[in-house]
Amino acid sequence: MSDIIITKEYTIKQAIKQLDVTAKKTLFVADNNILLGSITDGDIRRWILKNGSLDEDVTNVMNINCKTLFEHKKSIAHKIMSMYNINAIPIVTKENEIVEIVFADKSDIFAMKKATLNNKVVVMAGGKGTRLYPYTQILPKPLIPIGEKSIIEHIFGRFSAFGCNDFILTLNYKKGMIKSYLDDLEQDYTFTYIEEQDFFGTAGSLSMLTGQIDDTFFVTNCDILVDADYAKIIDQHKRNKNKITMVTSITNYTIPYGVIESTSEGTISTIHEKPEYNFQINTGVYVLEPEVLEDIPKDTFFHITDLIDLYIKQNKKVGVFPIRSSQWLDMGEIDLMQKMKEKLENM
Repeated sequence: MSDIIITKEYTIKQAIKQLDVTAKKTLFVADNNILLGSITDGDIRRWILKNGSLDEDVTNVMNINCKTLFEHKKSIAHKIMSMYNINAIPIVTKENEIVEIVFADKSDIFAMKKATLNNKVVVMAGGKGTRLYPYTQILPKPLIPIGEKSIIEHIFGRFSAFGCNDFILTLNYKKGMIKSYLDDLEQDYTFTYIEEQDFFGTAGSLSMLTGQIDDTFFVTNCDILVDADYAKIIDQHKRNKNKITMVTSITNYTIPYGVIESTSEGTISTIHEKPEYNFQINTGVYVLEPEVLEDIPKDTFFHITDLIDLYIKQNKKVGVFPIRSSQWLDMGEIDLMQKMKEKLENM
């Protein structure tokens, strides 16, 4: 229990690291074991979207009105978690001292993940996957096995858990192999194929969908997995009235050396020993409004980041949905693919 209880002196950056370590999705803030509040991904996300510093202490983001139960009510803990869509609930005394923490089990989590969406999902599956040679010289990247399933089946499963079963795949490299494989899948998914005549980048082929999509939709690369609440992503996108929302990974990087700052005279002014920096990294998952398709040039090599740059210059709304780095798995390179396999095996 001690690994998910932190003190109020923790920084938000430290809390993010602790969430990654525990993989429990919730931390509790306490002072001498007296409950002060809870912290989830959502609390941290709202702070980041307000441009809050990750070096501030956790009292800035914690929820002081988190759900609790007294010991004699412990038997209804799982019912309460399902009712309020939370992953953990503290059992406390009348003085608010934490006695125990009850976690959601698999049946609770399944009940929480209600299939509430029916948005289309575009999977960018036409690339050669050159960074995964020699594997992709034999198999196209979407069909590379990760455990007992191909990577693209893992992607389908993540979206299907939230009700998204209508998939559009942009194809080019080894497209016949991909279509044959998917046509044999015994799943309740609907597939539509868009076949590129050339390689048009991460957005060029989307122009071929103009007029075919009339509602907000997802776009995802075919070599990544995001463990997030897709319903919350859509909800935030719509509430903020974004044209595009990019799912980003909050990533911490430590330079393993002392970083030197010097004066114009060549003398050392400051030494920063192994400084840490925080970034938001593009995960390769996006939410788009259908009208953006009209702004993508036809039959032209064009990345989705080119479209985002264009919208920023035009002052059109492009938002972010930050997630923790542990919620993003990338297999774009061979060593990353191995890490993805290992992580999925341990989940």
